[in-house]
Amino acid sequence: MTKTFHVIADEAKFTKDMLASGVTQLGKANYGQKGIYFQAFTSLSTGLERLGKLCLILDYYIINNGDFPSENYVKNKIGHELSLLFDKSESIIINHDIVFEFQKELDDVIHSRIISILTKFAMGDRYSNINYLVKSKFQSDPIKQWSENVDKLIFDKRVSTKKKEQIRENAKISDILIGQFSLVKHFDESRNEISDIETASYLTGMTESITKYRQLYVLQIIRYWVEILFKLQYKAMALNKGDIPYMSEIFAIFYSSDSYFKTRKTYEKN
Repeated sequence: MTKTFHVIADEAKFTKDMLASGVTQLGKANYGQKGIYFQAFTSLSTGLERLGKLCLILDYYIINNGDFPSENYVKNKIGHELSLLFDKSESIIINHDIVFEFQKELDDVIHSRIISILTKFAMGDRYSNINYLVKSKFQSDPIKQWSENVDKLIFDKRVSTKKKEQIRENAKISDILIGQFSLVKHFDESRNEISDIETASYLTGMTESITKYRQLYVLQIIRYWVEILFKLQYKAMALNKGDIPYMSEIFAIFYSSDSYFKTRKTYEKN
């Protein structure tokens, strides 16, 4: 095994750990723990960028008979922008006749919104609070964007009418039982004030009802790149240079069905 083999293996393991942490933290984030959103977004945007780059580097490696791209190529042809990396995946799929076991296209609007939010987060929105103070051109609030453009859409599309009614009823009952004895002073993900038990209870129930789905959509995005990486791995290994580790072992936790993803909450341990 060459030094290159160990370098690629380390990069893949680091990427896997970042993604696992991001998915896990995304399942914990809520209006009462907003900092966890930033933990999740940081890990996911970094992990997805590195995963996409691994695929594009292996694509180059295969096409060029075992040569790796130059630093200039990686900077100018591959780049850092997450949404553009996803756009480039189509050419990899075509060039290598990749057949997917799970999901060939990320064609749901929720996928697009997640990729857009994570792209903007990596490009500058990760400093949204500081950006506001210094009047930067990056003024988007990633937590607000996620809440209004991802979570609310998931709630509308994936949570049943019966469940929604149950959440609303539970919130009303909580307010009747303890509302008059409680003082609430909080703010939701869009910085709207929460001043009563019913609103707080409703938002908590809403978040709990969509957690598995917000993780699912992110996991589908990860799995899409993982499937591409697995197929490229075998083509790269066939060149017999001794450079390529088994990506399928490193990223195995993300190569699963939607039904499995919906039952698992944490991904930081295999």
